[in-house]
Parts: sequence; structure tokens; C-alpha cells
Amino acid sequence: MNALSLLKIALVVFGIAFLLIYPLAIVWPSGWAWHDGAPYSNDYYMMIVGVYAVLGIFLILAARDPLANRSLIWFTVASSLVHGAIMAQQSFGMTDGMNHMGHLMGDVPALVAIAVILGGLLWSADMSVKAH
Repeated sequence: MNALSLLKIALVVFGIAFLLIYPLAIVWPSGWAWHDGAPYSNDYYMMIVGVYAVLGIFLILAARDPLANRSLIWFTVASSLVHGAIMAQQSFGMTDGMNHMGHLMGDVPALVAIAVILGGLLWSADMSVKAH
């Protein structure tokens, strides 16, 4: 299987994962939510859920022609790294009396993995196209 085919699969898988952020916060709150209570009880969290749901839909759509959607994929790579780095730093602090170290096993490595996989596959797919 070539890089472009793997990239198409990864875009759908990660798109679906972004659509599942809300249920993940219910199942594993210490790794996916930054507040006590149900996900809907925090306005900020619901905003993040909305933004990631939209990104998830667009990643799934980008799987049809990934090379025509490079900027969206690179945005996902860069924003995932930045978001993951900020959350990693914030995991070492306590807010509202909550310990956030669980994020170092949940959303932080997930965002880094998404960035590395999508970036690597897009780069490989681009190199394959240039080689032909």
C-alpha cells in the first residue's frame, strides 16, 4: 500500500476520532476533559468539541483528494502539535483543584500521533508524486 492510500485511510480514521471527542470525555474524562462534570457542563469544552467536529468532517472530505487539500492537512499537523504542546505544559499544573496528568496519556499523545502520522504520510505522498 502506498503513502497516498495510507494517507486517505488516516484522514478518515482521524476525522472520525475528532468526531468522537465528546464521547471520549464521557468514557475517559481524566484523559480528555479539563473540567469536572459532564462535557456539556463546560462552555469552553463544548466550543472545542464543535471546532474539532468540523475539522473531523473536513478531514474525511479531504480523503477524497488529499493532495488537493494539503493546506488543511498541514493546518491539522501544525495545530495538533501546538495544541498538544500547550496541553502537555498545562498538564503539570492544577486548575480548579484538578490534577491534569491523565492528559499526558490521553489527548496529548493522540494529538502528537495525529500530527506525526499525517505529516509523514503527506510528505511521503508528495515525494512519490514528485518522483514520477
